[in-house]
Amino acid sequence: MAEAPWITIVGLGEDGPQGLSLASRTALESAKIVMGSKRHLDLLPDLKVKTVEWPVPFADGIGLLRGLTGRQVVVLASGDPFWFGAGSTIAREFTDHEWCALPAPSTFSHAAARMGWALDQTTCLGLHAAPLSRLRPHLAPTARVIVLLRDGDAVHELAAYLKDLGFGDSKLTVLEALGGPRERVTPATVGALNDGFCHPVCVAVEVAGQGEAMPKASGLPDHFFASDGVMTKRPIRALTLSALAPRPGEQLWDIGGGSGSIAIEWLLSHPTCKAITVEPRGDRAANIRANALALGTDRLDVIEGSAPAALEGLPAPNAIFVGGGLSEALLSTLEAAVPTGTRMVANAVTLETEALLTAWQARKGGDLMRIETAHAAPLGQRRGWKAAYPLVQWSGVL
Repeated sequence: MAEAPWITIVGLGEDGPQGLSLASRTALESAKIVMGSKRHLDLLPDLKVKTVEWPVPFADGIGLLRGLTGRQVVVLASGDPFWFGAGSTIAREFTDHEWCALPAPSTFSHAAARMGWALDQTTCLGLHAAPLSRLRPHLAPTARVIVLLRDGDAVHELAAYLKDLGFGDSKLTVLEALGGPRERVTPATVGALNDGFCHPVCVAVEVAGQGEAMPKASGLPDHFFASDGVMTKRPIRALTLSALAPRPGEQLWDIGGGSGSIAIEWLLSHPTCKAITVEPRGDRAANIRANALALGTDRLDVIEGSAPAALEGLPAPNAIFVGGGLSEALLSTLEAAVPTGTRMVANAVTLETEALLTAWQARKGGDLMRIETAHAAPLGQRRGWKAAYPLVQWSGVL
């Protein structure tokens, strides 16, 4: 017979005890200890059991909770604990039989109800502990976004961010303490905001303006990436990403990151995708981090070092892109080190690396493709084709 869970995660709304379900009330009545932030504990002032304030940063509370093993603990969380809440962290740190959860309506549900928005057609982001740039891929005229923010100052930071990107015509609705006695809903614009907004706060954004939306197809225009000139250009990048074929939840190794464009677009393909970029030059590694942050993919893991040595100990990949540092030693190391079935794409520009991929394809199979592109450019008083260096691409399964 399975052990009964000793941790109960209770979703709590701003109306405090009034909004609790019967199951949540029962859990609180039978608890030996209640853990939560000061704000959550203050919403339940009449608790008759021992209370423990969850510390800041949040991760420090996991050790405290682990020290209470077996003592019937209720952990208080905001609304739905598994929508940008504490639930996923606790579930990751404890086994399934140790915890259960009793959710309440999320802030997103409350906000959508106030706005009259279809929640399934609205982007919902928790940015209380994340950079505002995670908004970037979602900014397009007519888009609707609900954003959780850390405090009132962050509302003004959000407005400034939208204005800087050319979305200064966006309509904002600031929603504070939804569902409780302090609830306040304030319509505003990017250019006209009141002061004095208080936590907990979220903002409903109706995006408008002349800012440039990020295309959803592979191959972002090159100007989205800051670069010292070393990067996989848009047409080649589109073909490379097509060959890499990202799928939800997959891990990419991007070897020879350059500007990070391949890894960043891999991450943009799906929110659960993961990527590691290996780049030997410190200045380029710093540039990759800046590009990833600006384009909403700050989860990109950038490793400063040279392959294959820098690959040791990394999580196993589902796909590999070799954009720099191509050698026979690297190819042999990758073939020996990664799981069978790993997809790989390698691009070569020089005669030496082209010969390497030609020989590799002869031995290992896969597809070998020569890509030649040319762009119209001035030629005297007329125009002609200016060719880029031809590129050879090998793609296959190791």
